[in-house]
Amino acid sequence: MPVKGLVVTEVYPGSIGEELEITPGATIVEINGKPVTDLLDYRFLASDDELQMKVITADGEEWLMEIEKDYDEDLGLDFGTNALGKIRRCRNKCLFCFVDQMAPDMRDTLYVKDDDYRHSFLYGNFVTLTNVNDQELQRIIEQHLSPLYISVHTTNPDLRHRMMRNPHAANIMKQLTALAAAGIEMHTQVVLCPGFNDGKELDSTIGDLASLWPSVRSLAVVPVGLTKFRQGLAELNLFTPEQAGEVVKQVTRWQQKFMQQFDDPFVFIADEFYVISGQPIPPGQHYGDYPQLENGIGLIRLFIDQWDQVKTQLPKEVYPPQKVTMATGTSAYAIMEPIVARLNQIDGLQVQLHLIPHRYFGNTVTVAGLLTGSDLLQELQGKDLGQKLLIPAVMLKDQQDDVFLDDISLDELVEKLGVPIVPVDTPSELVAAVVKGYE
Repeated sequence: MPVKGLVVTEVYPGSIGEELEITPGATIVEINGKPVTDLLDYRFLASDDELQMKVITADGEEWLMEIEKDYDEDLGLDFGTNALGKIRRCRNKCLFCFVDQMAPDMRDTLYVKDDDYRHSFLYGNFVTLTNVNDQELQRIIEQHLSPLYISVHTTNPDLRHRMMRNPHAANIMKQLTALAAAGIEMHTQVVLCPGFNDGKELDSTIGDLASLWPSVRSLAVVPVGLTKFRQGLAELNLFTPEQAGEVVKQVTRWQQKFMQQFDDPFVFIADEFYVISGQPIPPGQHYGDYPQLENGIGLIRLFIDQWDQVKTQLPKEVYPPQKVTMATGTSAYAIMEPIVARLNQIDGLQVQLHLIPHRYFGNTVTVAGLLTGSDLLQELQGKDLGQKLLIPAVMLKDQQDDVFLDDISLDELVEKLGVPIVPVDTPSELVAAVVKGYE
């Protein structure tokens, strides 16, 4: 029977662990009489300045070690990529789940429904807390796993139950209130679905979450994403321009109230709502300290502000002359048009902007991060792309080996298009890719 605990994969030279003659293959079983079940237990328990640590060596010997060290001093032990054990999977069957709308025959990892509160703490993943029992909630509080990122969607118990099709979903305000009382910082989100959790329901959700300020530090409102792969799923609609405009007005009123109350906007809406409604992107102060940037909140404003700084440093000409192509998705196209127009004022530089249709997931998807290698290939193959192709780096952001969502590699696309491809993330990177010597 395997020993329960955390298996050491590496011991750092010069560390306390090396001095104690702990070697890879040893298992950390207990610290100060408490079991070590995963990396978070280990980090929390090993932070004390006096430790009594039970270790099972690779040879099966049981050691009980007395350790004195500085508080928070690391023992120099690494536990590899499996230090958290099995991922806690999602138990919900949300009406709007994006994973349920993924294309068939993609890599297995894209179908994993991660709802692990430990990943929320470590990596900023949004979780629902529907698979967290009272004991685990107490663990979050005791180990002060803060901040957490929580998908709320609605604070109406019956509506949350119905939208997520999980009776445990109804407990969200009880859970958030307990975490707030313990000083856990939380960033929350609502996936807004027309006719379900919008309108008065959204007002109620915003008010409920704001009542837990400052523990609930921010709220992001993002539009539901729908792909063409919704056969057999609940009927949902996208936001029309008029509906998106109403959401902008609704949230703006709340932001004005919270600026007076908290000196912080608190609630933010996704950039797509401004794009869909045709309304201008608000100024930077509208986004506070950009607490929901990873959720697509304020990315366009940040890009525009960075561009305003970069464009003052542009040269009048480039030599030798250069022709390049930029590709982007529907949401960002209008933002990129004036930027490309300004770059084309530089003598010797020719930049052409291509709008890439979202064929893979369907034209209801508009964000550049969901464009695939095959989308690029279908639109650009056989065309004169100049000396290089620039693409949004977000297409490859979550891939370790420069692979698009459809498993086409960057190298494969380079070979098929016959042109170097440069992923860019910021205006500075964009300009550096087309202006030699720019940094």
